[in-house]
Amino acid sequence: MLFAYDEPLYRPPSEGRNLIVQATLGCSFNRCTFCSMYKSKTYQARPLDDVFAEIDFLVNRFPQADRIFLADGDALVLPTDHLASLLDYLAEKFPNLTRVSSYAMPKNLLDKSHDELSLLRDKGLKLVYMGVESGSNLILKRIIKGASQQTHVKAIEKARAANLKISATVILGLGGQADWEEHIRGTAELINQAPVTYLSTLQLTLDDASHDDFMSHQPDTFCFQDDEGILTEQELLLSLLDPAKPIIFRSNHASNCLPLAGNIPRDRDRLLGEIAASRSDEAMLRPAFLRWL
Repeated sequence: MLFAYDEPLYRPPSEGRNLIVQATLGCSFNRCTFCSMYKSKTYQARPLDDVFAEIDFLVNRFPQADRIFLADGDALVLPTDHLASLLDYLAEKFPNLTRVSSYAMPKNLLDKSHDELSLLRDKGLKLVYMGVESGSNLILKRIIKGASQQTHVKAIEKARAANLKISATVILGLGGQADWEEHIRGTAELINQAPVTYLSTLQLTLDDASHDDFMSHQPDTFCFQDDEGILTEQELLLSLLDPAKPIIFRSNHASNCLPLAGNIPRDRDRLLGEIAASRSDEAMLRPAFLRWL
């Protein structure tokens, strides 16, 4: 059998050393204005027999794999019985398997019952990655996210009730220079209502394929944030976060101007101190040529 991923292929940075299995192709929503990841693809669920054949190929080359990421954009959109069969097959073929993960939109989680999510959790799906992007309904509407602040809250709460871990991302800069505070305050409000396991920031970066679509939904006065503005956003976000449960926080994605890592609330003061120090020491900032998605 010849094997090749259907490109382009994306995965979260933390899945960089883990095995990837393409359960779907593309993204079932694929309308977010800032994202061009799957614009070249039409969403489709891959037949289980095709996925099983690729798993058989992969297990012969990576028999010790212990973590697997289900691509593409939102594998959790698949019917529960389809996912259950896939998870059972993975568990059968990879005896060292400890975790399966995937991307998920709020709708994916809300469309499944508590029992369905618990079943998938019991079969090995332990972590889902959610692009929250913003907690501001104004910003979410502009980027055509297809979800509101409360939709995100309900989805996160539902996942937590099923004992699923959530790794959420927010995008600094989405509000531009005019609405940055609306963006950050709404985001902190969302996370404080529904704490996630992991919270990461990205910095708004648009490629040629998404730039025009993004700008067409922005006010005519929209101006991108510079690094100083991004640091101010990061500073306010960290200051406002007051989760009921500790959150593992990261801004080490390659798009960020300042890499940060810690736990909230324990490391809040240290992280704020690093932001303050970076304002007088540009060497702490990631060079522009090293930043990308």
